[in-house]
Parts: sequence; C-alpha cells; structure tokens
Amino acid sequence: MIPTGYPPKDEIARLTARMLLEIGAVKFNATEPFTHASGKLAPTYVDCRMLISFPRIRATVMDFLAVSIMREAGFEAFDNVTGGETAGIPFGAMIAERLALPMSYVRKKPKGYGRNARIEGVMTEGQRAILVEDLTTDGGSKLSFVEAIRETGATCDWTAVIFYYGIFEGVTEALAEKGIGLIHLCTWWDVLAEARAMEAFDADTLDEVERYLRDPKGWAPARG
Repeated sequence: MIPTGYPPKDEIARLTARMLLEIGAVKFNATEPFTHASGKLAPTYVDCRMLISFPRIRATVMDFLAVSIMREAGFEAFDNVTGGETAGIPFGAMIAERLALPMSYVRKKPKGYGRNARIEGVMTEGQRAILVEDLTTDGGSKLSFVEAIRETGATCDWTAVIFYYGIFEGVTEALAEKGIGLIHLCTWWDVLAEARAMEAFDADTLDEVERYLRDPKGWAPARG
C-alpha cells in the first residue's frame, strides 16, 4: 500500500530518532569511543540494520521513507528502486513494495565471475532509479553505487537514507555536483535532541556528544 498521509518533516525526524533510541540502535560512549570505518574515534554509533528485527518500528520508518521520497522527489519520479549492498537491500525491497516499483540491488564491486555484474535484478536503459541505503556519512559510497547504476544506461538522480550524519561539511554539495539529491529522515542533531528529551543517557555523556557533533574532526585530537 502506498502511504500518503504522514507527519511533517520535523516530526518524522523526531519520531525516527525516538525509534532508533528505543531499539538501542544508537550508542553513545564518551569514555570508550567507537572506531568508525574511517579509523576515526567518535562517541557515537548508529546501527540502522537493527530496524529489520522490530516489525512495528520497521514498518513505520519505511512508511516515513516512502512518503518522504514522494514528497521530495515526486509521486511518479521513478521506475526502479535500487538497494545498496548490503544494508540497503532489505530497505530497498520494502520501499519498492510500498511504491509498487521493480527492485534491484547494486554490489560494492563486481562479483568476479559469471556476468561479473554489479547490478542484480533487472535494470534497463532509460529507467529512473533511486538508490536506497541505511545511512550516509560523507556520501562516498553513494557516488560509487550511482556510477554503477548510470553505467547501465539508467538514470539515478536521488538517494534516500534513514539516517544522515549531518555533521560533515560539503556532503550534500558534493552529491549535488554529481547530480544527486539526498533524502533522509533524521540526523545526529535530531537524535541528540530526542535523547535529551527522553533522558536516554546521562547529561555528561550527552554534553560530550554535543561537543563531538560541533567539531567531529577536532574532538578526538583534543582528547589526546
């Protein structure tokens, strides 16, 4: 069923942040920081993949993402929903179902045998695809996925994610330079605000998280 009547963008952001906090997808730890894929330390971590194990929350978040796609990109804007390997595949499938569209997925790299393909499923020249993923930090993986989609002759002018870090400069601008618009439900700022409202973590931890969000590059060096 295609969703249409849902809250405004700011309320979607708040509720998405709340749901991520409720299921424990958000981790804050200022005393023992997390090491991210980039190798950098941070007091924050989010795992959107946990959503697939919580049916009520999963359904609500996917409805939010589907309606956000239609509101921001258009109701008849796409012919194909493409999930990014691996976290984006289940979310891509659920969005495709809601938008009544074909679904495909894109590999991080060619599988190395058979057709040596990066795109799995059916994607044809001229189709308008939207890339669906769980989150984006600096947008780097999105550019690679979009390039693979475009190599088929399809177009890809949008990517949609549940979570966007929203703390690094130039991300949306870099995507826009490649002709890609970013749709997202919430950011670290939304999560921090809701964590304070819920008193989900102690005040000292939340204050340290805020210091990180205001200066993500300088936070770890400042701690020595």
